[in-house]
Amino acid sequence: MRASRLLSLLLLLQTREALTAAELARELEVSERTVYRDVLALSAAGVPIYADRGRAGGYRLLGGYRTRLTGMTRDEAEALFLAGLPGPAGDMGLADAVAAAELKLLAALPPSLRDAPARTGQRFHLDVPGWFRETGPPPWLSDLAGAVWRDRVVRLRYRRGDREVEREPHPYGLVLKSGVWYLVARVDDAYRTYRVDRVTHVEVGTETFDRDAGFDLAGYWREQAEAFLRSMLRVEVTIRLSPAGLRRLRFLADAPFVYEAAVAAAGEPDGQGWVVTRLPVESVEVAYTQLLALGPEVEVIEPPELRSRLAEAAMSAAALYSTADDRFPDRPA
Repeated sequence: MRASRLLSLLLLLQTREALTAAELARELEVSERTVYRDVLALSAAGVPIYADRGRAGGYRLLGGYRTRLTGMTRDEAEALFLAGLPGPAGDMGLADAVAAAELKLLAALPPSLRDAPARTGQRFHLDVPGWFRETGPPPWLSDLAGAVWRDRVVRLRYRRGDREVEREPHPYGLVLKSGVWYLVARVDDAYRTYRVDRVTHVEVGTETFDRDAGFDLAGYWREQAEAFLRSMLRVEVTIRLSPAGLRRLRFLADAPFVYEAAVAAAGEPDGQGWVVTRLPVESVEVAYTQLLALGPEVEVIEPPELRSRLAEAAMSAAALYSTADDRFPDRPA
């Protein structure tokens, strides 16, 4: 513990040139008396540290006593600090490790690049959770992250519907998607995905497992995410789209492959440029909400119940806008 504190003190002096005992005590969360003892210990170990007296005084290192990263450009330095954005690391219990690593990196940078973390923080902020979602990390996330780092077998209990199941997986990786953490693990020679916020208990064992060196976490996640979306698209509707409707459909589709499938299935345009195509959707209710946003740029052909619902919505809207309303006498005709 003391060795870590002595290293932190040394890096603080390398980074900030001069600090008083009171400032060092606040940074290290110790007493000033402890700072005095630590400074003596560093000096006895051969570190060229000295104290300046007076109003602008404080502890300093003799010039040149520092480790530098040579050949690093400003873009490279700022990219390194961008990689250490604190949100996900803090969720996994690694906030202190990231802060310590940034401090060491900052101490090693030449003076001309030491504003890199400030510039990065002023220009980029990562807000991972979606709107109207709790921002706190799942309670067992840090335990699972530790098991992932150390390749430790875990025993976990997991909510599945209205019951709990127990598993003993090999945790391969963690994925953060739209503010939700997922555990990717191997169970009985098959890879499974678990929502971490549904894990009710974790025991990290001492037994380790042999990781499959060929496993690609990013590739696995892409395949699973697309397969999940495809599994939700259980209904297909036939629609007729204007050129503007076809363009706007890109922004309403559940996933890029949905829009691509609709474009691929489109027939030849008619005289006005309208095309008939098929659109995979989750349900008729979801299709109603999505296609309603296209207004007069879409016509539903099948299924009949969806066509009827949109026709009723169109007639209601036409009636609303085509008749005068005595409640608003000043409204222009």
